[in-house]
Amino acid sequence: MPEPAPHSVNTPTLERRIGLRSAVLFNMLEMIGVGPFITLPLVIAATGYRLSVWAWILGASIAVADGLVWAELGAALPRAGGSYAFLREIYRPQGPGNWLSFLFVWQLTFTAPLSIASGCIGLSSFLAVFWPGLQTAPFAALPALHYSNFAAAAACLLVTALLYRNLSSVTRLAWVLFAGVMAALTGVIVSGFAHAAATGGWHMPAAPTVAALAPAFTRLAQGTLLATYCYWGYYNITFLGSEVRKPERTIPRAILLSVFIVAAFYVLMDLAALPSLRDAATHAADNAALRVQLVSDIARSAFGQWAGYTIAALIVWTAFASVFSLLLGYSRVPYAAARDGNYFRFLAAIHPKHGIPHRALVTLGVVAACFCFFSLAQVITWLVITRILLQFMLQQVGVIVLRIRQPDLPRPFRIPLYPLPPLAAMAGFIFIVLSKATAPSTILGAAAIAVSGTAIYLVRAKMRHEWPFAL
Repeated sequence: MPEPAPHSVNTPTLERRIGLRSAVLFNMLEMIGVGPFITLPLVIAATGYRLSVWAWILGASIAVADGLVWAELGAALPRAGGSYAFLREIYRPQGPGNWLSFLFVWQLTFTAPLSIASGCIGLSSFLAVFWPGLQTAPFAALPALHYSNFAAAAACLLVTALLYRNLSSVTRLAWVLFAGVMAALTGVIVSGFAHAAATGGWHMPAAPTVAALAPAFTRLAQGTLLATYCYWGYYNITFLGSEVRKPERTIPRAILLSVFIVAAFYVLMDLAALPSLRDAATHAADNAALRVQLVSDIARSAFGQWAGYTIAALIVWTAFASVFSLLLGYSRVPYAAARDGNYFRFLAAIHPKHGIPHRALVTLGVVAACFCFFSLAQVITWLVITRILLQFMLQQVGVIVLRIRQPDLPRPFRIPLYPLPPLAAMAGFIFIVLSKATAPSTILGAAAIAVSGTAIYLVRAKMRHEWPFAL
């Protein structure tokens, strides 16, 4: 008797247990990591005192435009793997859909662990507030290797262990982590306004003069790049599509609610921080330690030394929660591809007791721990550009292609003002790619991933008689 395929009826499958509140929770946990706390002074420094709040608003606008694309696709195709399932259906499994979906999973093999590792590296940098020795090098022959790299790798492995349990337990733990995230945001906001009140009150920055519009636009563009990165994660629930209850309603609502709620927090945090960071933010690009100090100094100035340490501890908590959500969502992508026979079969397994894709989870967690031994600067730009070119742009074009090819496909949620939102999202991401100073090198890096992934796919397709070698 032949061995059943990984997706046969005898194999455990994922269950639909995630409701709207938990869906918003998982999105927000990924969106609010160390990013906003590190970039807050950088956004103010890049845009200037008068325009910083508009950078967060423009970043939210790009997130909404792209989020509408994810909402339509997620409601119509609520399957495990998110983008993997979308690309495969849009471009057809019998055609280039298998290739593009394989290519997406291939790039995710690099970018997902890099994204997880970047959160852990940020976490360890905040831990250095309490243990400055983390920034020292244990080996004189390897000065770039610090104790903080080992702390970051340990955080990756700890998150992997915590996720190695059933989804109900994971959801309860996520709510505990979320409480710390909200405490961190609220602490920065309250401390900022309290400090402003104690030093003469808060005043709205004056608008820039007409003569300063051109240079102001350039500064605003730089700040928007930083802010946009801090919104990423609003799509996390689509990776868990086959575990969402009433996905046709839950997924679109979760995406849009998470963007609007997080945007409100970011704008409030910026306004609260302006009086404290007006002068100091101009030096925020000097080093990472100063960035941490600037944020914690807001609480220290308002409520004393203990408050500064409390905020730093809450930011560490927030970083940990973000990594928790990242690994949870991304682990479903290679599982979904492997289940369809479009990736390495080893990753298709579901744990018989916990009902989770445990092999995919552990694989991504271990690879991310290895990437923690690189610097944050080495991974962020490559991560952003690769994700835009090999995922986001394919989806924004794809939602239009799917409308043309399958006009009768049930679409419980339709993009309002179609096709303006996907076109606006494409314009925003093209602007981000071309605005990067390191764009040529990072585009070449993305091209190398695309070429290597295509070569592996073609070898597999030739052996399996799939497109473009189908009989």
